Amino acid sequence: MPGTVRYETADRIATITLDNPAALNAFDHGMCLELKRIWADVEANPEVACAIVTGAGDRAFCTGWDVTSLATGESQKLVPGDRRSAPYGHITALQCRCWKPVITAVNGLCNGGGLHFVADSELVIAAEHAAFMDTHVAVGLPSALEPAGLARRIPLERVFRLALLGKHGRMSAREALALGLVGEVVAAPDLASRARELATVVAQHSPTALARTKRAIWESLDQGLSDGLDAAHVQVERHLAHPDPIEGAKAFLEKRSPRWAPYRGTD
Repeated sequence: MPGTVRYETADRIATITLDNPAALNAFDHGMCLELKRIWADVEANPEVACAIVTGAGDRAFCTGWDVTSLATGESQKLVPGDRRSAPYGHITALQCRCWKPVITAVNGLCNGGGLHFVADSELVIAAEHAAFMDTHVAVGLPSALEPAGLARRIPLERVFRLALLGKHGRMSAREALALGLVGEVVAAPDLASRARELATVVAQHSPTALARTKRAIWESLDQGLSDGLDAAHVQVERHLAHPDPIEGAKAFLEKRSPRWAPYRGTD
């Protein structure tokens, strides 16, 4: 499915649009490969400080794996033995270890594998008509990876409702907001502009400080509190050798906009 992702950069913001509206922006091997390439470019591009992910059209954000490919037996290719080698193992920035912040703008239905983008995003906003559900079990598949990510964001019982009830566990945008799965709900015509507004605020900050902040927070969740704090402190220590802390302080005292150094990774 080549050419099913639009990738644009402007004003230090990358906009990634899942562009397969005929299949409700579902993905297959082709789209997965495109996304993997795009996230590598976002991470390496010194002109990009953050990214927006959304879907084409207004019916769906992303409905997960294209079920038509499953009917042909392609499901046997989905789990090669290593989660990180699976095609759906590199569709999000977090999966690809791209440490630049991501704003996900949910413009319609988010189902199944589409939930990866929500679970792995730093900021999430949704149109009023957006909805969230997981129909893996309805088509004979276990709902496993997406719930594991969602369980770090919303109450466990609600994760099980999504995973076990299929379309009957459908969650509205307002319910997602009440649970903290999304941070804002806006009118559909305002979704793109609001995502851009948030991205513009994020992008004015030190790109390296942003990336280290994202990495410290996410990696802390993979460990206990003490080990997580130790790992976060490593990012702070490394950043103190970076020129941006001095530049930020000088800019504040001199009442001017800071001139941030280019982002060169967090390792």
